[in-house]
Amino acid sequence: MKKHLAVILTTTALTLASNGHGGDTEAAGNAFYFPSTGVSVPKQALLLGIDDYLLPLRENIGTYLSTPTYRQEPVLSPSKADATAPDSVASHFYGGVVERNGKYQMWYYAVGLTELGDTYKPLVKNLHAGPVCYAESTDGINWTKPNLGQLEIHGSKDNNAIALPDQQIEGVHVMIDEDDPDPKRRYKMVYNPHNGTTWVIRTATSADGIHWQAADDFGIDQFLETAGVYKFNDLFVVNGQRITFSDGGHLSGRQGRAIMSTDFDHWLPGDTGAFLLDEPANPADRGHTKPYDQVHLGVGAQSFGNVVVGFYGLWHNVPGDEDSQKRWGWFGYGKISCDLGLVISNDGLHFREPDKGRAYISRLDTPATPMPGKNYPTVLAQSGNGILNVGDKTLIYFGRWLNAEYNQGYRGEVAMATLPRDRWGALGLYPSKVDKPVMSGSVWSAPVKLPAEGCEIYLNADHADLLSVEISDAKFKLLADYAGEQSGASESANGLDCAVKFSQGTLAGLGGQTVRFKINFTRDGDRDPRLFAVTLRTP
Repeated sequence: MKKHLAVILTTTALTLASNGHGGDTEAAGNAFYFPSTGVSVPKQALLLGIDDYLLPLRENIGTYLSTPTYRQEPVLSPSKADATAPDSVASHFYGGVVERNGKYQMWYYAVGLTELGDTYKPLVKNLHAGPVCYAESTDGINWTKPNLGQLEIHGSKDNNAIALPDQQIEGVHVMIDEDDPDPKRRYKMVYNPHNGTTWVIRTATSADGIHWQAADDFGIDQFLETAGVYKFNDLFVVNGQRITFSDGGHLSGRQGRAIMSTDFDHWLPGDTGAFLLDEPANPADRGHTKPYDQVHLGVGAQSFGNVVVGFYGLWHNVPGDEDSQKRWGWFGYGKISCDLGLVISNDGLHFREPDKGRAYISRLDTPATPMPGKNYPTVLAQSGNGILNVGDKTLIYFGRWLNAEYNQGYRGEVAMATLPRDRWGALGLYPSKVDKPVMSGSVWSAPVKLPAEGCEIYLNADHADLLSVEISDAKFKLLADYAGEQSGASESANGLDCAVKFSQGTLAGLGGQTVRFKINFTRDGDRDPRLFAVTLRTP
């Protein structure tokens, strides 16, 4: 066996010059820069198997989406036994989770009773949307609702509600911005208050995630039901659901839109179509009350540096009977259901599905807690800011609720799914081609300018020893010292971080250059390599 040396890209000198892309990090030469997207990211870049933009050119290679592992019991449920609790009816995860220094923190929006001791009353008259509530955990599974003493509800402050200057709140999303120089603004919240006419957004900041300072004014004073917030390429992005117009000025169903800000305080007018499903060909069949699949609450996603991964709600719209349900007939109690579809973005604004129309998290695999004797459908609500990597796992928190009217089974709860870290889906060889087994194939990366300080290559793969890595220039010309017999390989058979080593020593001469990576696949009997991700890291 050849002696392999760890892949460390280093250079002793680099003339620093900005090419007008990627901001200060790219200009300083200490980041990975992707010319095709204009995105710079320091320290680490992630090329996911589900990303056909950064891993675009494939020979005999297909995508194999993963199946998450579900925890069937909810990790957080409403406090049904306490009618005075803010979440006595529902604990809706139109919310967020972060993990910091071994402590998990969760924010969700509660639904409780307007009046105590009620019997059946119409939904809108006796349920209260909000406030924002807080929970914490040491393991991400077992959660407590601490007494915060901030907000009086039914005569008591003994609850886990967070004090904010709005009476009705529908959704809440939280991120940590470690780049903010002001520690009091490290936690950033976007939540969904009602302005008396419709649902809008307000922002808030905090040093600890518990005590918040809300903005004086609404961030926008137009309808937007939010799905999540993140920072990508120095831009704050809020995704959500709007009902506007389709082509030709015709009605539209629910569609995913995104708004943005450069400073988190001032939000630009307008929005972008972040993720849109096809509208019916006949304009008369369009609209949020019509029976076709729509986008529920937009995209709930998380930034992983140079790529954003998330979910949209695949809303199976089945309107109700307006004669019998009157005002709420359009909603379809007991009829509408919702799955979660996987989406990915390379610019932080526009999303696509690795497998169009597929329910990545199905309501049938993770149903809401049922009501005995009833068969109400489950509505899954996307993860919002509930996707996070902790150790060797990707944790996915999401909401699920039983679609029924209050006192007929309605409840909301927080559910959880897991994957091995970054294993959303893999690249693998086709099983056969023209009735012959496919024994080899390859995938090329998009061009990437390497940082001056160096880089290491890791494969997140099964049977990684059946993969090899070659390096070319931006024009696909293989570099002799890093291709063929000089290709890089991993001695690890399986793992989340299989280090790639090259036989010709380090790649010091490539520091600051723009290159492509070619990953070669070889089948060996019943051993079939699967590549989930390529991670590029500075030393």
